[in-house]
Amino acid sequence: MKFQERFYRNRVYNKLLKEFNITVRETDLLILSDSDFSDVALTSVYKHRAYIESYIKYHPDFLTSLTPLKDDIFAPDIVRDMLKAANLANVGPMAAVAGAIADYVGRDILLESKNVIVENGGDIFIRTEEQVTVGVFAGDSPLSYKVRIKIRPEQMPLGICTSSGTVGHSFSYGRADAVCILAKTAAIADAAATAIGNIVKQKQDIRKALKRGRKIKELSGILIIVGDQLGACGDIELV
Repeated sequence: MKFQERFYRNRVYNKLLKEFNITVRETDLLILSDSDFSDVALTSVYKHRAYIESYIKYHPDFLTSLTPLKDDIFAPDIVRDMLKAANLANVGPMAAVAGAIADYVGRDILLESKNVIVENGGDIFIRTEEQVTVGVFAGDSPLSYKVRIKIRPEQMPLGICTSSGTVGHSFSYGRADAVCILAKTAAIADAAATAIGNIVKQKQDIRKALKRGRKIKELSGILIIVGDQLGACGDIELV
């Protein structure tokens, strides 16, 4: 995986939290929390990247497979979460890597902070005491940043992940400007966004993709944007 500058960010609207960045090779995090916990976040990134990299060393198919792999009870927790997410969405485990990193860094910071938002290239772990809204970037779509998702405290902790076939570093067989998924974890949301995004080749595929998404367990909301059209279902409030 090559590093790519994040020339876009899904915007989180919350002015009360401290904002900082952490970058380790391909991992480029925008973090909001009660204070600057850069030291905690950096330690967490190195730790969980090491777990994934070490596992790949002895299980190279974990890196390259585009289809699910069997669970491994001896694997680190972050690896098992990626394997679970891949099986739920029927994709390869690395489809969940950005979301999984966001999950685990977010949980580590939660030990120090009551409010945490970790954004990793469009994939977000969020846990705050107050309501927040997330603006969805959809490339050249006229709906880009015009659509926001309201997240209520009772929905959190929550994973909010976006895949695109037209923008950024995400690998996709589809051409959706944005497929945004809400799920129990960012790892699951990340994998599901990839799976659903692969289906959308044109505007007419939105309905089919939503139907596919409803079959994936542990998803709470789905938003798909293609050009000037969108479709949504589940517990997702657009503003």
